[in-house]
Amino acid sequence: MASTNTNKQPLLVDRVFHNHVDTIRMNSGSVGLDIIGSNNSGVLVDCTTNDGGVVEDLYCISRGAVQTGPNPVPGSQYRINFYMSPSVDYLRPDQAIYVGSLTASKSEGEFNSVSTLPKVLAPLPHTGSESQVGGWYIPRGKALWVTLRQELPIAELTAPIVGCQGGFY
Repeated sequence: MASTNTNKQPLLVDRVFHNHVDTIRMNSGSVGLDIIGSNNSGVLVDCTTNDGGVVEDLYCISRGAVQTGPNPVPGSQYRINFYMSPSVDYLRPDQAIYVGSLTASKSEGEFNSVSTLPKVLAPLPHTGSESQVGGWYIPRGKALWVTLRQELPIAELTAPIVGCQGGFY
């Protein structure tokens, strides 16, 4: 990866980002890993008009367990799926590529993070004993989408907030 047309310099982050998507109004078309039918997914990171980016942390903030009535369903948690797509207006089933998932906590206000991300090979400063860090590279012309898996009815009051942190190239 390079930041110039002649591929002579390492790819470096120009602008940092910290984006959030509130899933409160989402109705997913995802039952398993594939998008099916209509959906109301949200764009988390848009790299369709820039040189790409890297996500170094993906997380969710829980609003509580899934609600199907006045009481939470025991053991029910929201599953959050992430997809790459060249579109930013609508997550089309024929363009969506599943890239990972995260499970929200049942406890309100609890913070869950994706623990395993692909290893980043770009030059980064390292501290401590960790030799490699993880992150999702979002190539030029792609967008990172987020949606809730449609395993249980989605209640607006308990749908989690999904966020990410990283930088654009």
